[in-house]
Amino acid sequence: MKIKIYAIGKIKENYLTEGINEYLKRIKPYSQIEIVEVSDEPVKDNPSNADIETVKNIEGNKVLKLLKQGEYLIALDLNKKQFTSIEFASYLEKKFVSGGSSISFVIGGSYGLSDALKERANDSFSLSNMTFIHQMTRLILLEQIYRAFKINRNEVYHKWFMKNLKI
Repeated sequence: MKIKIYAIGKIKENYLTEGINEYLKRIKPYSQIEIVEVSDEPVKDNPSNADIETVKNIEGNKVLKLLKQGEYLIALDLNKKQFTSIEFASYLEKKFVSGGSSISFVIGGSYGLSDALKERANDSFSLSNMTFIHQMTRLILLEQIYRAFKINRNEVYHKWFMKNLKI
């Protein structure tokens, strides 16, 4: 199994980098995983809606150019369905079966994903109704991917969670 995460923007905070590296290390026994960072575009103070759309389109085009034909892409989109951790584990397992042994995720920049990138995605979901800084989203996604592998293999990860798990 292979997982690729396209992430717009660089991680600037050390605590996030440390957490991301920890979860990358934890996931490696279960799957090959790669993060592809795509540079974000500078945005002027108080941007207009047109400025924001331009930035999203430029960032989106950078990701679209990197995608391989047929690459199964899942967009993280605030306005889409949400999962519990158990539902996400099942979803991920099904995607590996139906989407092949390789799946990719895309995390937008500060203003989200371009319409073209959303349209290119094979599927999309939201991590939460809450809003997170886009840099933190990478860590949250990695933790949920790791948790999904643990759930799907009936391995202990979080004692309370596993004790109260009702599958």
